[in-house]
This record gives sequence, structure tokens and C-alpha cells, in this order.
Amino acid sequence: MEPKKNPKANVGRNSSLYFAIGLALMLFLTNYAINYKTYDKSNIDIGQLNLDEELEEEIPITEQIQTPPPPPPPPAAPEVIEIVEDEEEVEETVIESTESDQNTEIVEVEEVEVEEVEEDIDVPFSVIENVPVFPGCEGEPNNNAKRDCMSKKISDFVNKKFNTDLASDLGLSGRQRINVIFKIDKTGSITGVRARAPHPGLEKEAARVIGLLPKMKPGKQRGKPVNVPYSLPIIFQVQD
Repeated sequence: MEPKKNPKANVGRNSSLYFAIGLALMLFLTNYAINYKTYDKSNIDIGQLNLDEELEEEIPITEQIQTPPPPPPPPAAPEVIEIVEDEEEVEETVIESTESDQNTEIVEVEEVEVEEVEEDIDVPFSVIENVPVFPGCEGEPNNNAKRDCMSKKISDFVNKKFNTDLASDLGLSGRQRINVIFKIDKTGSITGVRARAPHPGLEKEAARVIGLLPKMKPGKQRGKPVNVPYSLPIIFQVQD
């Protein structure tokens, strides 16, 4: 008995190929279906671009201000040259050489005496070796006694000569203090009187009284007369 099927028509010989193709197609469709998304077209506004309209940019018109150039400087005044006639004869000074030779006589120079210039030195009254001596204090035995005697004599002299009523006449009241500074110079005279007081009238009166002090024996330092500064406070009470 002959078979009815064609032996060449074997459907199962390509079954693995068809299975692979079908599997790949199913995977593609499944992936597409999972990633597929839909959008509402009515809510999408992509806008419109009109290329017909051109942007016009306004360019400001600028005007360059030209400043006028500075005026030229005034011309310099011409120098006036004064021509002086050369009529005076100028004598030329001849400078002789000061170099000496063997024939020049040598003149012996006599001894030159150098005079010592005495400087005015101020030595304070408290440290001077020999204090100035006020008239009437010559008999004191030592320097301290002469210093105390001088201070007492000057205070008594000022108390007698000073016009204490001047303060009340100037409208001052209460305790008044006047500081007086002066010098007993190398001759024993009173110089450089300066006073400081609450009123110029008191300063003037203090300077007047100190100027009346008698001439003293000058103070000495290392055996030489020197200037001795002296300060004296004058204090008195104005009676109201």
C-alpha cells in the first residue's frame, strides 16, 4: 500500500525556527503594549511660532559733544635787553701766591694771648657754695646762717614796702598769693624780676618792691661771682 503524504512535505522539520520567530514577535508586542502611552491632545499647547514678524530694536541716537579747544596761551613778552655802555674801567685784582721758597724770610710769631670769656652761670640759691650776703648779715658765721638771715631780711623789707591796701582797692578779697622770681647778678644787683598774681596790679606792685632791694654782696661758686636765682612767695590776707 503506498503512503498518501509526500515524504518531502515534512512540516516538523522547521518547527523550532517558527517557534523562535513567534516568540520574538510576542515579546516585541508585549513590550510595546507595556510601554505604550496615550496623551490628551486637547490639553497640549505647543504654541505657535510666527516667523513673519521681525523684532525691531530701537537704537538710541547719540550725539558726540565736541568741546571747544582751549584758547592758546598768550605770547610771551619779549625780554627787554638793556644795552649798557662799557665806560667804567674795572681794576683787576691780582692774587699773589702764598707759597714760599728758600729765599723767603720766616717771621717769628709772638705768643698770642687768649682771653677767657666769662659766661653768665646761674647757680641755685640752695646749692651755691657762698650765698649772696644781704646788708646786715655779714657777721653770720656760716653759709646756712647767712642764708637764713637773708631770707628774713628780704621778708621784713617786703612787708614794710608792700602796699597791702592795694588788693582791696582792686576789689579783691580773701587770701592773696604772689610768686616773685628774680636774680642777684654777679655785681649783687637785682635783675630779671618776674611776678605772677591774681591781678596785674599786684604783679606790678610786687615788681616795684623787689626792685627797691638794696645791693648785696654777690654769691660765688668756685671763687667766682655768679648769678643766683631767688624765688619769694608773698602771701597776705585782705580784710573785708
